Amino acid sequence: MVFVKSWEDFEIAAENMYMANPAACRYTMKYIHTKGHILLKMTDNVKCIQYKAENMPDLKKIEKFSGNLMGHMASKE
Repeated sequence: MVFVKSWEDFEIAAENMYMANPAACRYTMKYIHTKGHILLKMTDNVKCIQYKAENMPDLKKIEKFSGNLMGHMASKE
């Protein structure tokens, strides 16, 4: 598992992973309430990338990314 430091790097890596093999990709989002962090994880059973959002401005980016990704996943079958 690799923790990505910047949001932009995670977004690019996750999109590339999904475009390479959409059927094998899984995406999870976990809220850690004791610390107020959100942990994002994307895997295709070969690679796994993670991003930890620790501040509020990242939430709007995550919401947009998640909405786009989930919409794309749902429309493909």
